[in-house]
Amino acid sequence: METNACVHYNHTDPHSSSRWTARESYQYMYARPWHKVLAFYSQLVRSGDGASSLSTLFFSERHNTYHVTEEFQVFEDTKLANAPIRDRKGRWARLTFKIVVSYHGPSFDGWQKQPGLNTVQGLIEKGLGRFVDDKKAQQLRDRSLPVEGCAVVAGRTDKGVTALQQVCSFYTWRKEVKCGEIEDAINKLAPGKLRTLHITEVPRVFHPNFSAKWRRYFYVFPLNEEEDETDFSVKDLTSTAGGVDEEKETMQFAEEDFGHLNMLDGDEDDNRYNASSKPRTFSTSKVNKLLRQLEGKALSYKMFARDTKASRSIGPPTECFMFHARATESRLPHADEACKGQRVMCVELVANRFLRKMVRVLVATAIREAAAGADDDALLKLVDATCRRATAPPAPPVGLCLVDVGYSGFNQDTCLII
Repeated sequence: METNACVHYNHTDPHSSSRWTARESYQYMYARPWHKVLAFYSQLVRSGDGASSLSTLFFSERHNTYHVTEEFQVFEDTKLANAPIRDRKGRWARLTFKIVVSYHGPSFDGWQKQPGLNTVQGLIEKGLGRFVDDKKAQQLRDRSLPVEGCAVVAGRTDKGVTALQQVCSFYTWRKEVKCGEIEDAINKLAPGKLRTLHITEVPRVFHPNFSAKWRRYFYVFPLNEEEDETDFSVKDLTSTAGGVDEEKETMQFAEEDFGHLNMLDGDEDDNRYNASSKPRTFSTSKVNKLLRQLEGKALSYKMFARDTKASRSIGPPTECFMFHARATESRLPHADEACKGQRVMCVELVANRFLRKMVRVLVATAIREAAAGADDDALLKLVDATCRRATAPPAPPVGLCLVDVGYSGFNQDTCLII
């Protein structure tokens, strides 16, 4: 029987022998106390403080906290937002609402509405059904479809990814609809898991995705207190495909992340021998140096994307401008102030746009390169690679959080990691 020709990517730099394979990187990423990160994000969503709640990670660092309504005020002052809202006739008479929501990623099957799955979009659109105008409602009934609203989003998030200030919009021709009514309807859908932070009426020209100037993502990676004692032997992946046994209920590992790692790493016996000589730790400061090389550059991140269409794998559609890319170490807050919280590495990325799974691949690859002792420009070199196997498998989705979306120029003073 003919075997698959796929093998581990052959890196040619001096650090190739120290670099983890896809299988080893996957295991290193997932063998962590992710349930603590899950609980941390859950608490942030329940607090209802939006992006400013992340400041609890940085007690001693200089940071500029702000509330969701302050960021939107900047948008309201722009020429776009000052366009007339009332006194429109015909098709322009509709009301458009900007809705900022926070949700706990592991509690849903991602943002995008899918049949038979518990998604954020599906839940919100169901709640918006009561505000659909009569004409649209009748059209839906005539087609034997449920009467639901249509929510357009700034950016879809994968299963397991949390959002603190996700932005979506909804429009209706019912002029009596109030912002407070929409807020109450959404907040009743999944208490403690989905929460509306702010709703305001905006001009029809507003689009959550196309009007956005930048997006901010945050990744929390739990660190073992004694990294050198971590058992990093290559294990039988049939027992880890569904996640680490003791964390099955909280991890919800995505099957596509596991992929076909058994075909990407070449000879397994050879991997077992080489794994013992590879580094088991990495420096957060090294990850920071690797990421900072990406700042201020418009680059094609197709090597760091996954599951993208062939038409979007070349040319401008893969280019992103990275405004801010930093990493630092912190600790998760602990209920008992006398106790130390979980050690974590925090990564903050701000860009005009992000490709599918780009942040998770960037984080996993930066950790892999830092552990291998690669040069500071290693990520820049990987941009020019010819195969996506050159980068690491995506880091777990539960560590990722969409912090906020900006509709005015990016201001670095609002960043948490300086």
